Amino acid sequence: MKKENVIVDKSKCFAIRIIRLYKFLNCTYNENIMSKQLLRCGTSIGANVCEAIRGQSYADFYCKMNIALKEASETEYWLELLYKTEYLTNQQYTSIDTDCKEINRILTAIVKNNLK
Repeated sequence: MKKENVIVDKSKCFAIRIIRLYKFLNCTYNENIMSKQLLRCGTSIGANVCEAIRGQSYADFYCKMNIALKEASETEYWLELLYKTEYLTNQQYTSIDTDCKEINRILTAIVKNNLK
């Protein structure tokens, strides 16, 4: 039986939401500059978390989790820009931004707890 890992699961579900949002922005608004930035950083969170989990050393784990945290922060930035430029409604923004902030909090706790 596979052991549950909250940050792995949440970051993967979040990546799926980001991919769907990217497709929506492209199809609905033909927006591909900000949405590509969002796609890149929003899916990178989970990729870096997975790399960290399979890291070869503590330093590798810590480095990849830090990168995931930076990507999560960048994702928040692009989501806010999309909202403030009216590509996202308040409801759309609030929903996905809440998930992003939760991932940010989890990653911050992981990084802080793993400082030597």
